Amino acid sequence: MTSSDDPAASGATAAEPDPLPNSEHVWSYRGYSLRPAEFAGALTSYYQAEIDRSNVWRQRLDTTTNWAVLTTGAALAFAFAGATNHHGVIILATCLVTFFTWIEARRYRYYELWSYRARLMETDFFAAMLVPPFRPHPEWAESLAESLLQPQFPISMWEAFGRRFRRNYQWLFVILALAWVAEIYLQPVPVTVWEDFVARAAVGGIRGEVMITLGLVYNGVLFAIGLATARLTHASGEVLPKFGASTERPTGARARAFQARRRQQVLAFLVTGRPEAVAARIMKDMRRGVTALHGEGMYTKTDRDVLFVALTVTETAMLKTLVEVEDPNAFVVMVPVSEVLGRGFTPLKVQ
Repeated sequence: MTSSDDPAASGATAAEPDPLPNSEHVWSYRGYSLRPAEFAGALTSYYQAEIDRSNVWRQRLDTTTNWAVLTTGAALAFAFAGATNHHGVIILATCLVTFFTWIEARRYRYYELWSYRARLMETDFFAAMLVPPFRPHPEWAESLAESLLQPQFPISMWEAFGRRFRRNYQWLFVILALAWVAEIYLQPVPVTVWEDFVARAAVGGIRGEVMITLGLVYNGVLFAIGLATARLTHASGEVLPKFGASTERPTGARARAFQARRRQQVLAFLVTGRPEAVAARIMKDMRRGVTALHGEGMYTKTDRDVLFVALTVTETAMLKTLVEVEDPNAFVVMVPVSEVLGRGFTPLKVQ
């Protein structure tokens, strides 16, 4: 096994000459170099945009809750307005509130996505500059770029449904269940024996025993989902702590949340007829180290150099572009890895 003599073999190459006098540029675009102050201004504008987007989706969450509250109030007002038994209206309202809970859970997943990005900038960029060592977290930009290039919901539908149910909707279902019992018991006159209560619970051709059983099972499942998802914390959002900067390793559900936010890393194997040119381009443009392995093509019986490069998932598109430019006939294999340790990635520490 041989490694390139370029310093990039350890994870980074030497920086190119800076076209900006007495200043350090962050990155260049079409010949224009962005200064740190300009970069901070662009990031601040983007942060404000994410906050605005989060607020819009937060308002949509409140709108869905208002629909559920109004539906519950209208159903109760209609059911108890006269002396006729209208417990079927309460059942319909329960189904509608369940539908609103599902809609709000779906919206909450989008809200968590925008909130996660804003929270990431708050914890890993802004907050990190206020405390020692007074610099952003080394992986904050990579994590944000991964979320922008390959957006994924940071929270599952089950967790979102359970979280919204516990915070808002469980009380609506309790009120509707109690109202259903009260409607059957009171209208048109209070019942005196259990048999009359069961008979009044019937809806159409469905017997009262069946309706009572369905009601217990239906509400039991909803509350079971709420309890089962109580310990899920896959999304940090705005109300849960951000893990990763602490020296204390989280456990349990907190550990799962920490692991879910780790950026995805990839090991790329490149079989090319121009290994020197491809390696030089990767080290120059991507600042990534390249290692060459000597191999033999079993079909052609010719010696070949196989290059392998460790990178993050957000860099795969650039790698493919560079390889295509230097050698369109190259053979590229991308292998996901669980962890990459060393310079340019997670520091190698012996526990």
